[in-house]
Amino acid sequence: MSRLVGNPAPDFKATALVDGDFKEISLADFKGKWKILFFYPLDFTFVCPTEIIAFSDAASRFREKNCEIIACSIDSHFSHLAWSQQSRKDGGIGEVDFPILSDLHKKIATDYEVLNEEGVALRGLFLIDNNDVIQHATINNLSVGRNVEEALRLLKGYQYTSEHGEVCPANWDEGADTMKPDPSGSKEWFQKNQ
Repeated sequence: MSRLVGNPAPDFKATALVDGDFKEISLADFKGKWKILFFYPLDFTFVCPTEIIAFSDAASRFREKNCEIIACSIDSHFSHLAWSQQSRKDGGIGEVDFPILSDLHKKIATDYEVLNEEGVALRGLFLIDNNDVIQHATINNLSVGRNVEEALRLLKGYQYTSEHGEVCPANWDEGADTMKPDPSGSKEWFQKNQ
């Protein structure tokens, strides 16, 4: 896993459910934008719709930060469509505000090193910068969903460090003090915050 962070994101090209229709998309379609690519195990399951709905409901907040969300599972695009037509009250996902990739051949999940022994994707999340370099990666096992607010916080942090050259200490969030990445500069932060 660690070999992916700091390196170019593996390219992908696949059919996705986009706004209720099917469209072939690739990593190149998001050139110059930040990306959150997240994998989930399977359509019509239990934790997965909670994550997809949470990310969909927050999609505009990510777009405000020049970041697009892309989901991916090993299901077909037809399965994605059927799931999107099931109401949220019945465990469906309803309309989703980002593409959901179909990875039937499991190539994308393999390239991102999230495919488990049963052949489904673990809950991998990858923060890919505007130069297509992976800045952050996490993998959850199947039983626990991810935190959308933490994904947004990480996006803000990596964008800040990219733009300003400073680093973000533990529990940093937008508007908090950052740190100069050198022995004397970091002392300013410690003197103000300890």
